Amino acid sequence: MAGERKYGQRSYKKKFRRSYHRRKVCRFCADTSLVIDYKDPKSLRYFTTERGKIIPRRISGNCAKHQRELTRAIKRARTIALMPYTAKFAH
Repeated sequence: MAGERKYGQRSYKKKFRRSYHRRKVCRFCADTSLVIDYKDPKSLRYFTTERGKIIPRRISGNCAKHQRELTRAIKRARTIALMPYTAKFAH
């Protein structure tokens, strides 16, 4: 029909190409010797951004169970002032 756009072979393949993503594995499930402890802010700091936000599980690769434990530990560490709630800005 007139006005229909037909895809060339090259542009069609480029548009619908599947990208391969390596599956992230929960580090706490893989290594059972690692424990989540609110009294250890050095290990918890890996799961927060520079601004103090908790990194979501789709980015960190944690399973749901360990992400809940991690979030609880970070919040407890913030409550007793082992970790900051926000970034420190020097104005």
